[in-house]
Amino acid sequence: MTDTKSEIRAHALLIDKLAGGTATNPDLPLAGVLIADFSRLLPGPWCTQLLSDMGATVIKIERPDGGDLSRANAPHFKTGSVYFNSVNGGKHSVTLDLSDAKGRAIAHKLIAEADVVVETFRPGVAKNLGIDYETAKGLNKGVVYCSLSGFGQTGPLSHISGHDLVIQALSGFAGLSAQPGKAPDVPGFQAADYAGATMAAIGILGALMKRRATGLGSNLDVAMFDSLFSMCNISQTGSMARDVGNTGMPMFEVWGGNPRYGTYLTADNKAVAVALLEKRLWVNFCEAIDRPDLIDHDESPEDRHSNHGDKAALYRAAIAETCVAKNRDELIDEMTRKGVPITPVYSPDEALSSENVAGRGLIEYVDHPAEGRIPQIVNPLATSGLAVKGRAAAPEAGDATDAVLAGLGFDTDTIAQLRSDGVV
Repeated sequence: MTDTKSEIRAHALLIDKLAGGTATNPDLPLAGVLIADFSRLLPGPWCTQLLSDMGATVIKIERPDGGDLSRANAPHFKTGSVYFNSVNGGKHSVTLDLSDAKGRAIAHKLIAEADVVVETFRPGVAKNLGIDYETAKGLNKGVVYCSLSGFGQTGPLSHISGHDLVIQALSGFAGLSAQPGKAPDVPGFQAADYAGATMAAIGILGALMKRRATGLGSNLDVAMFDSLFSMCNISQTGSMARDVGNTGMPMFEVWGGNPRYGTYLTADNKAVAVALLEKRLWVNFCEAIDRPDLIDHDESPEDRHSNHGDKAALYRAAIAETCVAKNRDELIDEMTRKGVPITPVYSPDEALSSENVAGRGLIEYVDHPAEGRIPQIVNPLATSGLAVKGRAAAPEAGDATDAVLAGLGFDTDTIAQLRSDGVV
């Protein structure tokens, strides 16, 4: 990502030194990219793990007193957090006290060499710590600097901590399940966290391409709220229609109002997902249960995402009766043979051990120095050769501190003194 062949070679050698001689596969698309990762918890670490999977060398900066808070998250393998391991694989950890002037000086040395800096502090905190964009740009004019926060660096909510539930609530997404007299359910997926992480990764990749063409760095202000809201185009269809004076009706029904697109219980009190949106699939189902009377030959494409009007109750009853008449797996076997897309609603344990996860190679087991063999969810880009299939286990806090400091030019005695002073 630098200008000349000699600079590229020097940069590659530096990365190898900083990584303790364990730099990534040179055939991966981000090989030679060095990332200084000041992020914690979920969105930033998942973003940088994704980039590490694609070949980047990621130096994770953690507090000397315990490191990333998510190291404590339950559940655990033998001792370490499963969660932490799931978003920090393939990285190299440096413990560094950024509140100390010596710690900031080390951070500045790292930033000066980095291609990318990622931080997830509340707006203003990075500046207080001396690692904000203007400081980074002064050290490294071509740096790609990504600030990932809940509500962005500016705006009326920028001061609010960016927890996923708060963002889903304010985006209108969590309100989709609201019923009169009952608070909406807590969403079962951290959509805002992963939306922000995904947009940050895309933005960083775009900024690296821009730098390759122009030599210019970038300052990315990625908000989890903006990222999730931009993905709410379907849930906002009615409101956008009403915003310009239309009724927004009928609704785009994918939220449970369509009886042919929902979940139903089976005889063994398990659940299945029914997705019979298209007319041909509905016809297949009706023929499979010997109910030709349920087929509407005048059904049009407009009915696909509707609530099916006065037919809804009849459709819902027929599906429910079919599902509750048999145990889940028996029902699935029968419907699969007949080409009807009804699938089990799996628990996480069932999904992890499912035939499809195994068939797609989505779980890989790696050796962890303290935990033994542990499972990892594989980056889906690995099948295309754009990411590693099995990443190195997540680092112990500070496991690469000495190697990185040595790579930055600190001698053994200085490193020992920094450790004695609590700086690292």
